[in-house]
Amino acid sequence: MKNNSEPKRTYENGPYDKFLSHGPASLSKAELLAIILRTGTKDFSTVELGEQILRLNGDADTGLNGLHHITLDELKSIKGIGQVKAVKIRCLTEFAMRMARECAAERLSFNSPLSIVNYYKESLRHRERETVLLLLLDNRLHLLEEYVLSVGTVKASLLSPREVFIKAVSKKAVYIMLLHNHPSGDSKPSENDIKITEQIKAAGKLMDIPLIDHIIIGDNYYSFKENGLL
Repeated sequence: MKNNSEPKRTYENGPYDKFLSHGPASLSKAELLAIILRTGTKDFSTVELGEQILRLNGDADTGLNGLHHITLDELKSIKGIGQVKAVKIRCLTEFAMRMARECAAERLSFNSPLSIVNYYKESLRHRERETVLLLLLDNRLHLLEEYVLSVGTVKASLLSPREVFIKAVSKKAVYIMLLHNHPSGDSKPSENDIKITEQIKAAGKLMDIPLIDHIIIGDNYYSFKENGLL
């Protein structure tokens, strides 16, 4: 007699066979997750578990980016997702982020705001707190050093112009650039963003270490340089 309590497996005739017959592009997001999960439960197939995961932070149609924000505990709240499966999903999102950054690195140019955004967006846009990066550049616009200047709340970050130029002078930077995220997704600069940019721009002129851009990353991006403010 068949044991109905045995977990359902993807390998029988589901997403795994579909992958072999038609390739990965033929799979839905839930089906891709199903192959990672490997096993379901007596109540839910792997595809159904995948759909539940996608709905944790979005929905089954648009939930992939939401995976970056899902915690281990949230994943384990789904019946049939234990620690091993939860860790696999979190590793999957980290792997995807690193792949995207490596691809963007090949086209990274500090003369191009868009290429800078493409390189940094995966590591910044999914953060739940505002994070400010300082990029120190040489006379050929090559990166000398990268610093996390501050990690603030969801609404604002704390940034010290003094700290910016202490680091710039210590590394003999010729140019500097600021980069930060808006957790809300709205990349429009706040009044505080504009104020601190003006302060650092003025200090950079005095120090002969120009601020060449300040880029805000959200769902889109905002470049002070592109908008004529630097």
